[in-house]
Amino acid sequence: MEEEGESLEKFLKWASKIGISDSPSNHPLESSSCLGQSLCVSFFPVSGGRGLAAARDLRKGELILRVPKSALMTRESLMKDEKLSVAVNKHPSLSSTQIFTVCLLYEMSKRKSSWWYPYLMQLPQSYDTLACLGHFETEALQVDDAIWAAEKATSKAECSWVEAIPLMKELNLKSRTHSFRAWLWASATISSRTLHIPWDDAGCLCPVGDLFNYDAPGEDALDSGDSFVTDDPSDWRSASSSLWNGDTTEQYDGEQLDVHLFRLTDGGYEEDVSAYCFYARRNYQKGEQVLLSYGTYTNLELLEHYGFLLDKNPNDKAFIPVEPEVYSSCSWPKDSLYIHQNGKPSFALRSALRLWLTPKNQRRAVGHLIYSGSQLSVENEKIVMGWTVKTCKAVLKNFATSIEEDKLLVREINKIEDFGRSGKLVNVLSTFEGEARAFLENRCMINGESGVKLLEFRVIRRHIDRWKLAVQWRLRYKRILADCITFCTEIINKILSVNGSAMRTNTQ
Repeated sequence: MEEEGESLEKFLKWASKIGISDSPSNHPLESSSCLGQSLCVSFFPVSGGRGLAAARDLRKGELILRVPKSALMTRESLMKDEKLSVAVNKHPSLSSTQIFTVCLLYEMSKRKSSWWYPYLMQLPQSYDTLACLGHFETEALQVDDAIWAAEKATSKAECSWVEAIPLMKELNLKSRTHSFRAWLWASATISSRTLHIPWDDAGCLCPVGDLFNYDAPGEDALDSGDSFVTDDPSDWRSASSSLWNGDTTEQYDGEQLDVHLFRLTDGGYEEDVSAYCFYARRNYQKGEQVLLSYGTYTNLELLEHYGFLLDKNPNDKAFIPVEPEVYSSCSWPKDSLYIHQNGKPSFALRSALRLWLTPKNQRRAVGHLIYSGSQLSVENEKIVMGWTVKTCKAVLKNFATSIEEDKLLVREINKIEDFGRSGKLVNVLSTFEGEARAFLENRCMINGESGVKLLEFRVIRRHIDRWKLAVQWRLRYKRILADCITFCTEIINKILSVNGSAMRTNTQ
């Protein structure tokens, strides 16, 4: 812990020397650290681990961190190394992200001789993105779409690595540095930590700026103007169009107001100051964690690109199997037919089911009502809700474990972690059964001639973290389905109650 603290202190001093500052003024005070005026590094065990906290009360829209262009790690800045530049230019078929990944590995190979060394030492030693999951953790996801996404991510990473091997060998990278494991680390670093810059679609690594943890935008968040931290260029918004430029005041109802109060973005690269600027997305009190929105992601997407998930993610969703005719009978895209994280079927799913469960000879006549979101009839709505309940129950029943079993498993995982930390895991191996026992035998233990030998806890911890994420993801997925059953059942009960009251009234 002391070594980590000293390393962090050296990093913040280095960051200050290269112009990174959290001062709200364009003329920051001289300091040995780049932080302390608006932000400070803190640890949040329940929400993201190490992150940035407010060093004082912060106002929504206020500038809280400025990182000059010269402090951004980009392909452009790394390829000032002549050897690297010459080698890269011989491989024009590689994508910008592949090149950036190689550049990062090349820079890491320099170790202390690298100008970026203080920053590189602050990067995580491992990641928990989908591509980093082993077979056991991938299977633990249980949902076919999630398993397929993990296998696809791993396959994509492997193909990218194979294509880049000739370049890495030409750079004389040691086998350890150009291994697939090293490639996974570097590509996960770029996937999870890069920020958008307008001149390079590979993005940039931003010292100090990548310490912000994630805050999911709510359902009412405005998409226009959001600046995303992502490795997918299709998700990015142009910083030049999303940030205010020029004068920082506007007339509103006859008054001069600071436009930063109405800023619709967390941050972005600003050409006029040649720096990446970050702004408070809401008011923060001193000591609160200051968060950054990377964009709208489901938990599976967060796991794929960033290696974490949220217990309460307003943008999460679950898909259930529907008949092919549902898709062919409506014009809504497949990815719009889902269940919200609160258990409510999406507008498109409910509408598509209303149309599909209407006799074919009547669909044309009621199509305009369905597309406007109107219910067709009490009976149709009851059938739609009943079909949804039946389908969700069938999906839940088909899983190898129930919600209650997954809850129990999460508690067992915590016990395994505690026993591993205390060095007593071998002694309690026989107390675990089912998936927990399988995990210990497959991922944490190796059978030798002298009995069971425990892997070092550092390795075990990495396996545990990834397995736990997989179990937590599938548990949240199942909860969405269970909440949908509750929601639809309540609708059915209301319909039956209203019909029952109407019948009693007519009888009287």
